[in-house]
Amino acid sequence: MSFIKDENGQGMLEYVLIIALVAVVAIVALVAVRTVLKNKNQQISSQMNAANAAD
Repeated sequence: MSFIKDENGQGMLEYVLIIALVAVVAIVALVAVRTVLKNKNQQISSQMNAANAAD
């Protein structure tokens, strides 16, 4: 049962899992921010067009 005591790759695997989790969280955050910024940009553009049409 020497394979149970062999923990050489355990530390590296933990780092890989942490990095993967951070990457997933970063991607989700970027998608959420992109959606918010896109909506805000459309809102500002509509207001500017309405202001220009009023002139």
